[in-house]
Amino acid sequence: MSDYRRPRAPGAAIFFTVALQDRASTVLCDQVQRLREAVAVTRFERPFGIEAWVVLPNHMHCIWTLPAGDSDFSTRWRLIKARFSRGLAPGRLRDSHVARKERGIWQRRYWEHHIRDEADMAAHVRYCWMNPVKHGLVERPEDWPYSSVHRALAEGGYE
Repeated sequence: MSDYRRPRAPGAAIFFTVALQDRASTVLCDQVQRLREAVAVTRFERPFGIEAWVVLPNHMHCIWTLPAGDSDFSTRWRLIKARFSRGLAPGRLRDSHVARKERGIWQRRYWEHHIRDEADMAAHVRYCWMNPVKHGLVERPEDWPYSSVHRALAEGGYE
């Protein structure tokens, strides 16, 4: 079994990529309200800031800022994934999914990158916002409905 060693930096800003197991699925956009509710409940129980977020049909990117003294992002992701998955039809289940009582919807792992400085933050925020354009879903970031770019536009912070 793999032994993943994740950095533990309380109060860190962290960029994440989280994907569905079935890369042909569109369930994240089809069920975006379910995802929003899973995130909201988890944030209520275990607060974190959202610097940027984009939801695409089969994966999402986001940047969180954890509270001072707190480095536990893995529990937050476990809760979000579990809450989102409840009530959805299971995906393709392998023996390992059955053994762990997983629904086969998510890729088991996710990618995270601890933000180093303001330039790194700006680059990753822009990556989030540009991702729907990169995937050919829209021509401009503001045309994609499931993006925090709209919050930035409302606050006057998007260039």
